[in-house]
Amino acid sequence: MAKIIMTGDRPTGKLHIGHYVGSLRERVRMQNEDKYDGYYLMIADVQALTDNYDNVEKVRNNIIEVALDYLAVGLDPSKITIFIQSEVPELTEFTFYYMNMVTLARLERNPTVKTEILQKNFNNSIPVGFLCYPISQASDITAFGGTFVPVGEDQLPVIEQAREIVRTFNHLYKTDILVEPQGIVPKEESCRRLVGTDGKAKMSKSLGNTIYLSDEPDIIKQKVRDMYTDPTHIKVSDPGKVEGNAVFEYLNAFCRDEHFAKYLPEYGNLDELKAHYMRGGLGDVKIKNFLFEVLNEELTPIRERRKEFAKDKEKVMQMLFDGSDKARKVASENLAKLKTAMGINYRNK
Repeated sequence: MAKIIMTGDRPTGKLHIGHYVGSLRERVRMQNEDKYDGYYLMIADVQALTDNYDNVEKVRNNIIEVALDYLAVGLDPSKITIFIQSEVPELTEFTFYYMNMVTLARLERNPTVKTEILQKNFNNSIPVGFLCYPISQASDITAFGGTFVPVGEDQLPVIEQAREIVRTFNHLYKTDILVEPQGIVPKEESCRRLVGTDGKAKMSKSLGNTIYLSDEPDIIKQKVRDMYTDPTHIKVSDPGKVEGNAVFEYLNAFCRDEHFAKYLPEYGNLDELKAHYMRGGLGDVKIKNFLFEVLNEELTPIRERRKEFAKDKEKVMQMLFDGSDKARKVASENLAKLKTAMGINYRNK
């Protein structure tokens, strides 16, 4: 069985450090392992339109922003196929067939969908397209034979929905052409769902609690300075809590022992820093200054590469068009196989 990676992001804004630790770092690692038969990375503009249908310009403008973030973190178009979802219309046909295999009740039970409906305040005015986006994601994955899907932890219920569709299709049409995909999340618990700078929810563009990969140092410093910590840690001498403390959540995800030698040499590692904070005598300003240095060291090369790629946006867009042409060829071939299995490929003798 071919080993194929398939994943992507909605172009509703620039990508942030939650995307980075939750999925982008893993994608780069898998790209460089050189043991996969294919790798498809999709900018999901069609899915973005499900809740931005009245703001097409936002989606259109952010396609290039997401592409720049991909290139900046080290995703390489010479090794992977980066494409735009709407440039591959075959995906819509996959979705239409799969819609017959999923009940409305099953979609409404999907935890990811339920959470996002609440976040977006849809109430009883849920766009059908938005409700059906797990089916669309199943189409995107299976259209390329995706076996591994690097995603954030919050997307695992959507991957399970795709697996159900695969099983239903193969059973119904007595075939094995579709393969159940496997969701790949970071091994580190702290990276699976990075909280926002407000400490209240996952980092999200729509909630305004993000640190973007492209943020300049002064912006990062201000966002870190304003971060949520422990509300009971009022005086430096007060014992502090690290659980539920956004600053320590970020340090869990980003800092390494070598950072202490460079920026906070009185501590050997994060455990020592946590122990001091919990017994009291360590102020929030000091740990926030340390977090800023850690984040800025990680983001500086990404930010600088992004600026270089942004100097020739036409070249970046051409890369996306070339990738879309390659992706469409593969999706078209797999759609023909799907229709043959269903018995509706009428031109196939």
